Amino acid sequence: MKRLHGNTIGLKANQLHRLENLYRRRIPPQFVITPELCRDLAALSHETGRQMGLLVNRRGHVEFVIVGDAHGIVIPDTQSYRSAPGRLRGLRCIHTHLKETEGVSRDDLTDLSLLRLDLMAVVTVAGDGLAREIWVAHLIPSASEEAPYEILPPISPHHPEMDCLEMILALEREIGRSAGSIHYTESGIERALLVGVAIGPKQAALDSLNELKALSRSCGIEVVGTRLQQRSRADARYLLGSGKLQELSIVAQQAGVSLLVFDQELNPSQIRAITDLIDLKVIDRTQLILDIFAQRARTRDGKRQVELAQLRYLLPRLIAKNTAMSRLTGGIGGRGPGETKLEINRRRVRERITRLEKDLALVRKQRAQQRARRDRKQIPVISIIGYTNAGKSTLLNTLTHSHMLAESRLFATLDTASRRLRFPRDTEVIITDTVGFIRDLPKELMAAFRATLEELESADLLLHVVDVSSPHFEAHMDSVEKVLIELNLNRMPCLCAFNKQDRVAPELLAGLKGRLDGVFISARDPETLRPLIEEMEQLVNRCKPD
Repeated sequence: MKRLHGNTIGLKANQLHRLENLYRRRIPPQFVITPELCRDLAALSHETGRQMGLLVNRRGHVEFVIVGDAHGIVIPDTQSYRSAPGRLRGLRCIHTHLKETEGVSRDDLTDLSLLRLDLMAVVTVAGDGLAREIWVAHLIPSASEEAPYEILPPISPHHPEMDCLEMILALEREIGRSAGSIHYTESGIERALLVGVAIGPKQAALDSLNELKALSRSCGIEVVGTRLQQRSRADARYLLGSGKLQELSIVAQQAGVSLLVFDQELNPSQIRAITDLIDLKVIDRTQLILDIFAQRARTRDGKRQVELAQLRYLLPRLIAKNTAMSRLTGGIGGRGPGETKLEINRRRVRERITRLEKDLALVRKQRAQQRARRDRKQIPVISIIGYTNAGKSTLLNTLTHSHMLAESRLFATLDTASRRLRFPRDTEVIITDTVGFIRDLPKELMAAFRATLEELESADLLLHVVDVSSPHFEAHMDSVEKVLIELNLNRMPCLCAFNKQDRVAPELLAGLKGRLDGVFISARDPETLRPLIEEMEQLVNRCKPD
């Protein structure tokens, strides 16, 4: 016999026995609930003074019997019935309300939306213990409606026929068709809702959300909207409040969203708690950046570094229900005695991390040898650094007449590129374009890209490219400075090149030139680069050993 769920303390043996017998009932497909089952459920609810609930599958079998209190029921874990995008849960909920004037409540509609139930049916119980009415609510396929659900007119408990199964299947077909155009565009782009928490100043959180939006678009995600919650401190379990998270789930259901992107980094317990509460894919800012890097990496070394960063991020987040790493266990040996799939996943990840670290250690050694050869030839090196999308690759192309990929999006290029540059006085240098920086650069990436960032240590000059047209360029400069301090490079010679001056109003540009120390350029216009080239040549010659 299946067990009862919920608050069974204080129930009599006879009542428990009658509740357990509900598992033997079966509901024909044309009924929401049979008149006999409706009568018995209402009688038990009246006797105990508690709400009673059933979760029924599409074959009409009772899967869960739930005992609540006078105000509501708590639906148990239904993870084994997890629905796919465009599909419903495969369970309908039928429960009682002790007030005969109370129909479908807000909590009922929230559960319907969060769990994507087939139906939510409420049996109102009169003062004499008889069922008075049955209210039915269901999700709707179109995301253009004001609410993602519809409440039907009440039906009689004596004649609860409504072709229930056929209606559920028709709804699911409509939702599936809508999901094909709502959850993904024709090109397969995911739709996302961006979520942030403002602990301090609200404007700073809004600026961070705008940057997250640019990151999402750079990753190929269609941003449906943003939500920001002001809090005195972050919720330890959900980051947001649980009520706000439930509200977001309903908004996501309404807008056809398949992905929530959090601006803050989520710890493993928060990811588990959030995904247990809502039926959407959830990622954070760090995971989004890692995914962008995975898309952009082209060279073998770049791919290794990105994979190492992803595995280091994933390792503490591996849980028993996670299937993301299942591919690592396929076809690799047999399982040890008593070894769980979770343990195998973790062991495989650790082994892969160890192999990647050895490979990258060899890469660092090879690059150290290359730097030594350059030092012997006494060829100066200039490394271009800066915030992502500041125009570093465009500047390198213009200076060296190259044709590297240069696009107006975050992290358009990832792999390091080096080109030779000859100054007017026949001084030859190597100029290197490095990976762009960003606010709160994930520590996993910092560690994994150590081999790449070590190239900066051998540079004779750092060329810091700044997008002066950005309203947040000074904050971007501070972020780059913080990264340089972490790498112990803040004492190296550095020249600031304030790029995109053509996008700044003349009166504002004049003020900036008066207070900022550097060279103002437009990376696409070679004529504006002459002062920069002269300044670089002077600094390189000054740094040369006598």
